Amino acid sequence: MDAAAAAVAVPPRAARPTSPSRPPKAIRSTKPRGLDEDTAAPPAFPKGKSPSSAAAGGIGIGAGSAASLLLHHADVPMDAAVWAGLPDDLLLEVLARVPPFLLFRLRPVSRRWEAILHDPAFLAAHAAVPSHGPCLLTFSRGGGGGAHSPPHCSVLSIPLHARYKLPFGFLPPWDLWLVGSSGGLVCFSGFDRAAFRTIVCNPLTQAWRVLPDMHYNQQRQLVLTVDRSRRSFKVIAASDVYGDKTLPTEVYDSKENKWSVHQMMPAVNLCSSKMAFCDSRLYLETLSPLGLMMYKVDTGHWEHIPAKFPRSLLDGYLVAGARTRLYLVGRIGLYSTLQSMRIWELDHSRTGWVEISRMPPRYFRALLRLSAERFECFGQDNLICFTSWNQGKGLLYDVDKKSWSWIAGCASQLCNSQVCFYEPRFDTSIF
Repeated sequence: MDAAAAAVAVPPRAARPTSPSRPPKAIRSTKPRGLDEDTAAPPAFPKGKSPSSAAAGGIGIGAGSAASLLLHHADVPMDAAVWAGLPDDLLLEVLARVPPFLLFRLRPVSRRWEAILHDPAFLAAHAAVPSHGPCLLTFSRGGGGGAHSPPHCSVLSIPLHARYKLPFGFLPPWDLWLVGSSGGLVCFSGFDRAAFRTIVCNPLTQAWRVLPDMHYNQQRQLVLTVDRSRRSFKVIAASDVYGDKTLPTEVYDSKENKWSVHQMMPAVNLCSSKMAFCDSRLYLETLSPLGLMMYKVDTGHWEHIPAKFPRSLLDGYLVAGARTRLYLVGRIGLYSTLQSMRIWELDHSRTGWVEISRMPPRYFRALLRLSAERFECFGQDNLICFTSWNQGKGLLYDVDKKSWSWIAGCASQLCNSQVCFYEPRFDTSIF
């Protein structure tokens, strides 16, 4: 090994703790301006592979190399003259491949680098690179959880095995709760005194917008979806029952900056309040009539899908997968007997659910120690995340790889918090 190779060699890191309840080890690092790095759980790497090669396999070769350098070589001296003379086009290509959260470490380097992050050329290069991997966003209120309590928000980068605190002081001090995230934007809803409000923001750029009032401005079930090709987003308010009145479906279009009223959902008995949005369609579970209600955003009409639920299903969650894939996740069994967690996929051609996986018993017992314990389930692309309210644990399932893994270091974050998948992006605008 020559001197140059020895200078960039990365020593192997310790294996991840096998117990999901064991607290992660804290690492010391320089706090970036704008974001504070919290704690990081050391990941486990296969034998013979360095952390840099494992990171490259999870988030791309260029992004993995840059992330490895920033995470493990923060104190390695670099020739300032080389970076000072780097052409702007080459610098943009390098920065576009660095994970977004780590870019905040580079902002204090110079005014030139600070300005580059707002340059349209950088945003275009950033939009052209693939995503740097999934993140989990947790949102909670401090203190007693009242309207004046400051919000606490953090993001866990699964490929980087690091958690970052997000400053959300730029939002109005309203009583907000997390609706969801899509394409780099995050949606909140809540009350400003007596009025129901909806806010969409980009946490990285701290740009935000208060949406105009709906025609029937009451507390609604909302879904956010971003259309990157149109550079726009939509918020869908599903049909709800408010008092003795059924509210129609409303859709907000950021291009028009207004809500439009669409068809009212036919009279149904909803199975749960959980919804899933995939392939420009919104799905809800119904008991009467049995099956699903599907809302087509492009046509604005509801349609019933007679897909019968599996037998002995105790609680089911609809989870959106990649493209047209729709999953049903739930427990099978009785509260007084053994249970199991299973995953089904909707067969659109046969209009039925096909079982594709079962949670191993050891994971099920660790996630839900009590048979009636509550859990949450949500997904992005072909990743499904399970969280336990009482145990404060997170479990991740990769549908493509058919692999289960604990999300280390999230016990204190999941208790009394709202969680969703989040894709950090600088180039997604709310205007």
